[in-house]
Amino acid sequence: MSVAGHFIWLHKWLLGALALLAVALALALARWLVGPEVIVYPVVRGDLARTVVASGHVETPYRVNIGSQFTGTVDEVLVDEGQTVKRGQPLIVLESSELKSAVVESQGAAAQAEARLRQLREFTLPAAQEALKQAQATLVNAQAAFQRAEQLSKSGFGTRETLDAATRDLDVARTQVRTAELSVYTAQPGGSDYVLATTQFNQAQANVATAKARLGYATITAPRDGVLITRNVERGAIVQPGNALLVLAPAGDVQLVLQIDEKNLGLLRLGQKALVSADAYPDQRFDATLSYINPSVDITRASVEVKLTATAPPAYLRQDMTVSVDIEIDRRVSTLIVPARAVHDPTSASPWVLVVRDGRPREQAVRLGLRTSDRIEVLDGLAKDDLVVPVAAGVRAGQRIRPVAS
Repeated sequence: MSVAGHFIWLHKWLLGALALLAVALALALARWLVGPEVIVYPVVRGDLARTVVASGHVETPYRVNIGSQFTGTVDEVLVDEGQTVKRGQPLIVLESSELKSAVVESQGAAAQAEARLRQLREFTLPAAQEALKQAQATLVNAQAAFQRAEQLSKSGFGTRETLDAATRDLDVARTQVRTAELSVYTAQPGGSDYVLATTQFNQAQANVATAKARLGYATITAPRDGVLITRNVERGAIVQPGNALLVLAPAGDVQLVLQIDEKNLGLLRLGQKALVSADAYPDQRFDATLSYINPSVDITRASVEVKLTATAPPAYLRQDMTVSVDIEIDRRVSTLIVPARAVHDPTSASPWVLVVRDGRPREQAVRLGLRTSDRIEVLDGLAKDDLVVPVAAGVRAGQRIRPVAS
């Protein structure tokens, strides 16, 4: 073995360590010359929306309590809780035998009143008219007999008794005419008998309508389309007016009730748009509109109640279901956007970013606009496709880096 070989063999571990050190120094030098790999983010152009996030629950704008209009016994309950019903659909049937009897009785009274009115029209009035004609004819004969008796008395051929008898007959005939005229008048439209008979008939008809209406109340129907969310009645129960037997959530607009932190009150405006998702269906989102802001603050929770209206709610929504809501309070269209993690001192008067220029990060002052939790609008200082370095990268301005797009 040569001297050189012998030397290498004797100092092989030292020489190996020196070789490894040389490689490490070479790699460190190369890293220093070309810089470390750093993840960077491009400046993009797009839409940016700022939202207020809250959770709440679903409810209809109002609920309808359905009850009985009279005291009675439940004969049948035709629906179940949670069932969808249509307007006019029977819900509850009450025992109605007494009400049916009242209808029959009122119809009989109405038939009698109608018969009396028809009798007045078809018999009493024609009979009175005929009696009037006969009385008028008798009056004409009595007047003629009186005139003859009066002439004979004046000429001396008639007696006083004959004239007196003719006078009495004339007075009786006149009285009969007046009586017949009154009978005709009272029996014709506008007369007292006719008005009385008509009034009795109308009252009887009204009693029939009332009895039928009360009979109709024995079948309780849905006042409008909706879903029955509560049922508090069973067959055989005795119900009374004022007690809610069923509770109906009407179909139509769905209302979302939220509690918003009072610090966000100044950001809310009626008509703002919102995106909603139910906790049970997080991927099926739908639109809503802010429709109500409570004028008072709940001091115990430091929150404000707001309501949103969903005009096209999805079919899966249920009463009192929990929902998450993003209320859009501001929006920028086609603006420059950078990640919030890339902005230094974002709340100060002089925010800045590290933007990559010629392979090195450079400090760049920026003017910021709308801010969300993870993105910020840049109004000035950057251009589209500029690359910015996140704050957590830990690099210095001017340091050489190898940018790697995220």
